[in-house]
Order: sequence, then C-alpha cells, then structure tokens
Amino acid sequence: MIPNRILITGNMGYVGPGVVQHLRQTFPDAELIGYDLGFFAQCLTGTGRLPESRLNRQEFGDVRQFPPGLLAGVDAVVHLAAISNDPMGNLYEAVTMEINHRAGIELARQAKAAGVRAFVFASSCSVYGTGGDEAKDETASLNPLTAYARSKMASEQDLAPFADEEFAVTCLRFATASGWSDRLRLDLVLNDFVASAVTTGEISILSDGTPWRPLIHVRDMARAIEWAIGRQANRGGAFLAVNAGSDEWNYRVGELAAAVAEALPGTRISVNPAAAPDRRSYRVDFGLFRQLAPNHQPRHSLAATIAELHERLLALRFSDAQFRSSRLMRLRELTALREAGELTEQLNWACHATAASPVTRSKTALMT
Repeated sequence: MIPNRILITGNMGYVGPGVVQHLRQTFPDAELIGYDLGFFAQCLTGTGRLPESRLNRQEFGDVRQFPPGLLAGVDAVVHLAAISNDPMGNLYEAVTMEINHRAGIELARQAKAAGVRAFVFASSCSVYGTGGDEAKDETASLNPLTAYARSKMASEQDLAPFADEEFAVTCLRFATASGWSDRLRLDLVLNDFVASAVTTGEISILSDGTPWRPLIHVRDMARAIEWAIGRQANRGGAFLAVNAGSDEWNYRVGELAAAVAEALPGTRISVNPAAAPDRRSYRVDFGLFRQLAPNHQPRHSLAATIAELHERLLALRFSDAQFRSSRLMRLRELTALREAGELTEQLNWACHATAASPVTRSKTALMT
C-alpha cells in the first residue's frame, strides 16, 4: 500500500523526527500529520530545520482525548505516543497505563471505524523482561518487569482482536533505541555511555555489566515503520507482533561500554560488582523480521552509531558532566514542567493557554 495520508502520534519525541524525515523521503506526495501533546517539543538538539516542517500539519493534543475527525481520509496510523521509559513509567504508573494502553486501544478502535488500513504500534522487546542467554523469538513467554513493559504487552493483547484483512495491525517490538536524533535522549544506555565518555572520560556501569540489551538505531526504526505501513496481511497475518532489530545488535551492557571506550581512547570503565542484579536482561531473535522484511533490515552499525553520537555532541560543544540531571533526560524534563506548574499530576497541561508553550521555549534551555 502506498499511503496518501499518514497520521503519526507522538512525533515530537526522540524517535519521531527520524520517522517524519524518512516517511517524507519515502512517500513524498503523502500528507503527513503529526499529533503530539508537546511535552518534549523544546528538547531540540538538531541545528538544521525544525523536524515538524516536513509535515503537512502539526496538531497539538492529548491522545487520551483524541479527536476522531483527524482520522478522516487517513490510510495509516503510526502510534508512537507513550510515556516512554521505565523511570517515568515507575513514577507515573497509572498514567502510563492510561496513555500507553487504554488511549492506544481507543485510537485503534476509532481508526478502524474511520477506514484506516494500517495501524503500526511501537512496542518493545522489554516485554520479554528476564530472558537469560537464550535468544527470545516471538513464541517466547512474556515477562514484563516494569509499568512501561506491561503497558506494551497489554496493548499488543488488546490490539489483536481489531485486526482483519481490512485493518492490518503491526506491533513492532523494537530493540532499545539508540543514536542521534534532532530531539536527543541521554537516558538510553548507549547514548548515556557516549555522553559520559565525552564529558568525563569515564563510563560508570551501574550493574555488573552482564545484562543483555539489543539495540537499534532510531533511523532503522523508521525503516521498519515504513515496512509496516505497506505490509500486506498475507505477510505475517492481519495481526503481527514482531521483534524489530538485528541479531548483530545483541550486546551485553559491558560490551557496549567497551565499544565506546575503544572508539574514544582514554575512556575509563568502572563496574559496580556489588550492584543488585539487573533483571531486565533479554537477548532477542530477530529472524522473523529478517524473513518478512528483507529490504528493510537495519543498516547502521554499532561503531558508526557511536561515531555519529560522538561527532554530533562535539559539534554541539556538549560538556555537561551532570547531564543526568539535565533536560536531556526525559524524566527530568517532565519534572521541570511539573515544578513550573505547567503540568498536572495526571500529565495534562495545567492551562489550555500554555498548551503550545513548549514550542516557543528556547532550545538552549536543555543545556542548563
């Protein structure tokens, strides 16, 4: 299917800018519509054009109160909107389930009723939880350990009944996101390691370094989403939950640190052998994705991803050794908005008049 109109929810986060750029390049004549509440709109790290300028329209709104009229004429929905990591999910557990699960299911119901043909859901390999050394394929049991992972599992389960020959549902169980974005996050393992090496010359591993973490570059996530938009129901079934990533990108946390240290000579690595075991460890089998999407396989290597992060941070003159307390950490940005009285406890904008305020805030603020 070549879509005429695509709706992307949560497009103003870390993954969204790369998705928008890739879809604009792949479907130059399609109408692209963004829908986002704008929590992280101000967290810009790109120095070029505003990512949303590639859209035909940017709509601001809460996915929990999604306007059904926005789905008119839409061929495909790319559903990225979510409370997007474990620290935020743990602090806002009830809200996480409301946004990540219930709102997404309601959106799918509305999308099917509106005649949308493809619904692409950004799921996560974190649904496997504790996996040991055996690579998990899609038939493996799920053991989500956090509110974020539980919300993804529940969403997959409740999306399945909507799928049929007229409404293809694809749940992409993404590996851990990494790499440069125009809205960079540093609360992701590889990005954190590179930023720490750049600013302090040291990487501190808070575990014993043995947990498995499959990774994927954000631009390769965009390629997988492109494939899912055009996927026919006979390629995987009307409902498909598939691991999205590459077998070559299954790494232990300690191996990721070693790769960064090799790329940035002089970087020291410290490990905390007394740390409590990190149960979030899963090695993943991406064979089904390789079989179904041979032309949309990840292209970025670990070495190239590290090099790009390094180069772009240097270009920004990034030197904040306390970046884990900065607004490049998504929980820190939410906290700043809460402390400023802009967000309620339920993560709603406190006043409709400030709903667009993140767009106008200076991008230099994220460096303070």
